[in-house]
Amino acid sequence: MTAGRYKERMLDTVLTGLDWTGTAIFAVTGALTASRKRMDIFGFILLGAVTGIGGGSLRDMLLGVTPVFWIREPVYLGICVVAAAATFFLAHIPESRYRALLWLDAAGLALFCVIGADKALAAGTSGFIAVAMGIATASFGGIIRDLLGGESPLILRKEIYVTAALAGAAVFVGAAMLGMPQLPATLAGFAVCFVVRALALSYGWSLPVYRARAGRTAEEIDKLGQ
Repeated sequence: MTAGRYKERMLDTVLTGLDWTGTAIFAVTGALTASRKRMDIFGFILLGAVTGIGGGSLRDMLLGVTPVFWIREPVYLGICVVAAAATFFLAHIPESRYRALLWLDAAGLALFCVIGADKALAAGTSGFIAVAMGIATASFGGIIRDLLGGESPLILRKEIYVTAALAGAAVFVGAAMLGMPQLPATLAGFAVCFVVRALALSYGWSLPVYRARAGRTAEEIDKLGQ
């Protein structure tokens, strides 16, 4: 085996490992939501699975990649089932399940925004679409998790969430298009997304929200018509 071929195989192994890790992390966040809602083990597995593979499924369907990744490679579904079932027995360990969920979700968000963007680039999309696919991959599973868990989705709250995924995916895509090797570009995108999200969690950062203006008086409306 040539040195170049060996390096390529090692890179594929590392990236696959990161993909599996992200799937497991998101599956655990789904299971932790199930623990807070006191669901049975099947509820844990359901929320774990939809969180772990939901974003990637949406990405593949939008890109026209069929069957979706976890049907082609059932190991992803297996990871979700094992991670969620394990959480059913271990969820009592974290002192604050919601805090643990937020930090695990931040790690999953950072991994999946880069992985999603990478798979979109590999499918031949433009950089703009690759960033969008990174955001979709990173956020859609969490949306399903929160909706099934009866909670307001993180993506719809004013705290910084999608912005972090956007930053991470954009850094990765930009680095890849500038010719940076795949692994350093992946690590750069992951680091940017995770740091932005971590700072938002630590310091309560949020984007400005829309504030309604005070209604006009009858006199002001009359003046507008003159």
